[in-house]
Amino acid sequence: MSITLTHFIAVSAVLFSLGLFAILTRRNSVTILMGLELILNAANLNFVAFARFSDTPFRGDVAVLIVIVIAAAETAVALAIFINIFRNFGSIDPNEIKTLKE
Repeated sequence: MSITLTHFIAVSAVLFSLGLFAILTRRNSVTILMGLELILNAANLNFVAFARFSDTPFRGDVAVLIVIVIAAAETAVALAIFINIFRNFGSIDPNEIKTLKE
């Protein structure tokens, strides 16, 4: 039995679903970001799988590197925002932080 494109798409769909579930149901800001990372990893898996199984000159690894760099930058900015919010409000719970003018 060989691994086909369908297997990769199924795993990617599971990762995407778990990430979407984490974003929609969790109240913790860090968990919401982890769900977003799962969604980005699902997209990365699709890029690599389609580059591997297609005959086009599309370079999936280049697209994956771009997504990883963007995700790292997003994580660094989010961490800086969380630290600033924690210093001002004492919590990073999205439900407790209603205004940014305090």
